[in-house]
Amino acid sequence: MLLILNGPNLNLLGKREPGIYGSGTLEDLERQCEEWGAELGLSVTCHQSNFEGQLLEWVQQAEGQGFTGIVMNPGALTHYSYALRDAVAGQTLPVVEVHISNVDAREEFRHRSVTAAVCRGKISGLGWAGYRFAMEYLNDLQA
Repeated sequence: MLLILNGPNLNLLGKREPGIYGSGTLEDLERQCEEWGAELGLSVTCHQSNFEGQLLEWVQQAEGQGFTGIVMNPGALTHYSYALRDAVAGQTLPVVEVHISNVDAREEFRHRSVTAAVCRGKISGLGWAGYRFAMEYLNDLQA
């Protein structure tokens, strides 16, 4: 059972900078993740929040709710949320950080992730496929 978390502004997928993030909506992405999960034999739950505290709570509660891994796109929180970093570090589930765009090819402030160091890995710049690869990786860890 995987938890897919999307952070601030990802609710604007399809509207916000489609040249960078594509024309698909968050609902489209969540539906795609559920389909990929079904192909992998995984139950998938998707959440999005613009509020740091809500994301922290979902990370902290995940293991107790039976999740076996987390795919997380922290959005802008990637670059400055030590609280989110500590929430990920403070629990035992494997977490893969995912970014739709290639953050290292964008503005300088996007090059630093405070959360990646406490994640099992980071996938950046592969569009929605990054979510699929993260899901496959987490599924393989369970095997």
